[in-house]
Amino acid sequence: MRSFRHFLAIDWSGAKGPVQKGIALALADAGGGPPVLVERGRGWSRGDVLALLREDLPDDTLVGMDLGIALPFADCGAYFPRRDVLLPDAPSLWALIDDICAGDPNLGAQSFVDHPGFAPYFRNGRDTGVHFGCDGAAHGRGRFRVTEQAQAEMGCKPYSNFNLVGAAQVGKSSLTGMRVLHRLRGHLPVWPVDPDPGHGSLVVEIYTSLAALESGRSAAKAKMRSFEDLNSALAGLGSPPVAGRGAIEDHSSDALLTAAWLRRVASDRTRWAPARLTRDIARTEGWTFGAL
Repeated sequence: MRSFRHFLAIDWSGAKGPVQKGIALALADAGGGPPVLVERGRGWSRGDVLALLREDLPDDTLVGMDLGIALPFADCGAYFPRRDVLLPDAPSLWALIDDICAGDPNLGAQSFVDHPGFAPYFRNGRDTGVHFGCDGAAHGRGRFRVTEQAQAEMGCKPYSNFNLVGAAQVGKSSLTGMRVLHRLRGHLPVWPVDPDPGHGSLVVEIYTSLAALESGRSAAKAKMRSFEDLNSALAGLGSPPVAGRGAIEDHSSDALLTAAWLRRVASDRTRWAPARLTRDIARTEGWTFGAL
């Protein structure tokens, strides 16, 4: 089993604007010690994170990004059924989104969800697209990837990446993240869309609620808004506590806990070989690291 020297957890955001308050980065060292926030004075933009991943990433880092690295495919046999052009894999999806959104500032993805060819697949707060469901029904919770079904069976409450509504929606953050993944091609492999090369750094999809569950917290209490709660969860993962008292912003606590979790579980072979992860699913939908 390969080893990593560093573990970087990125709590992501699909919000508008040049700097996203919802982005937080935390780093844990394989040698031990508490995880630490990677600070940036004015806050992080998506472009800043892309630059770090391409140019300043420590060697042999396992990078966890809290976003969906693809859209559902297996349920309907396509990302966008009923369209003439079928995308064969996740990298082609990333490239399409980045191309359509080339004019969107700050690596945004509004042009994609507004595009007349793709808007019918999303729920956007004004309308539920006629293709939001796999069978064409404009209701329900939307479509899910196989890995999201596995998350639900583990006690999490995943949302469809086609849902753009509500505080817990992940659609916008996932789409903006796919633009970043496209721009990382040739720089960093993304597991399991790309095979693990066995050396160097690697990107995986994470879901911070999985880290919270394994720390002893429930899905309903996955968010930690005090240092006391965070350090209790870190202790559940065998990690030293972080310094601080009182309140902590939950994006920071999510990143800190998940960096420690990555360090704890990355050497577990079962995490890299979930039973339902087939070659086709890896190529089209990807997987959430830690979903079994």
